[in-house]
Amino acid sequence: MERAVRFHRTGGPEVLRLEEVAVGDPGPGEVRLRHVAVGLNFADIYFRNGTYPVPLPSGIGVEAAGVVEAVGPGVADLAVGDRVTYTGFVNTLGAYSTARIIQAAPLIKLPGGIECETAAAMTMRGLTSAYLLRRIYRFKPGDTVLLHAAAGGVGLIVSQWARLLELRVLGTVSSAQKAAVARAHGCAEVIDYSREDVPTRVRELTRGAGVDVVFDGVGRDTFMASLDSLKRRGLMVCLGTASGSPPPFDPQLLAVKGSLYLTRPALADYIADPAEKAELAGELFAHVAAGRIKIEINRRYALQDAAQAHSDLEARKTTGSSILVP
Repeated sequence: MERAVRFHRTGGPEVLRLEEVAVGDPGPGEVRLRHVAVGLNFADIYFRNGTYPVPLPSGIGVEAAGVVEAVGPGVADLAVGDRVTYTGFVNTLGAYSTARIIQAAPLIKLPGGIECETAAAMTMRGLTSAYLLRRIYRFKPGDTVLLHAAAGGVGLIVSQWARLLELRVLGTVSSAQKAAVARAHGCAEVIDYSREDVPTRVRELTRGAGVDVVFDGVGRDTFMASLDSLKRRGLMVCLGTASGSPPPFDPQLLAVKGSLYLTRPALADYIADPAEKAELAGELFAHVAAGRIKIEINRRYALQDAAQAHSDLEARKTTGSSILVP
């Protein structure tokens, strides 16, 4: 029997259970995948606590990497022994497991220079970084970005990639330790939001102009500060809600604060087209394989310690990426 982490009711980390499960043979368009490493993402918490409702009982986790063990009818581009990674949403739920049946469509073949642990730690974060920097805005050298949670998994990849694009990144963090991590990965300036007013400091660092773009994965706690940090006609990118969803507001506020733009993107809409997903993944993998972007695995948890992993993630005790090892 294989093992999988499941939950039968929504709630805190304590609802997660490690259970024995049967994994059969793949059907049409499916493969059986043996997991080598599983990604830990804040989105997993939203499934667990009911923010993202799913029928119960349910598996959990939307990102992992491993080896194809069997291929179902109609799967032409994968073979037994292929190393693959995946990320997604409801269509990939169930990644916290030793092995599983999964549709072949979300799977991405790994090049030789990318290990499975690295892939599990970066596929969602890396593809998110890819669309933020390569699709959502026409960046040019010298543009300035305010990046919240700069020492987090997405933050460290964005900072390194932005440096390659000659962008200036102002990163926010909550401690001196995280500030050092953010600087080491490409942030030109670091703002400690626990003791500094973010918009005031941004204006000081930009000579009053504000930043071109804000990447905000925090949500409610940073929303107004993000708007107040933008230059006239700047772009606010709400890419996550770690502190909760921003409150409702009158769109007139965007005009008052400088004819601002606001977008709430989702990764799924930037990798829905297979060709676009392949292009973004190819660029990401090339940077990582060449060492231009380094993926930091902060913690490795055993599958049975998934509840502890969730507790640490919610308490913001982690930097970079963390993985589960089946």
